[in-house]
Amino acid sequence: MVEVVPIKIGDVVKLKKPHPCGANEWEVTKLGMDIGLKCVNCGRKVRLLRYDFDRRFRGYIKRADGL
Repeated sequence: MVEVVPIKIGDVVKLKKPHPCGANEWEVTKLGMDIGLKCVNCGRKVRLLRYDFDRRFRGYIKRADGL
């Protein structure tokens, strides 16, 4: 079973694999059943199902609340 990751809009996270542009930093733009992400380097927007996001999540780079 995959643990649900506590995230907020505005968090910058690292995922398992980098984006084809070479960056591995994603800003969270949407929460819900699917997670909206925007590549910090090129600005490309993608959506992942919550389950897929939780599996691919590798850590926080910057928290929205400044932690």
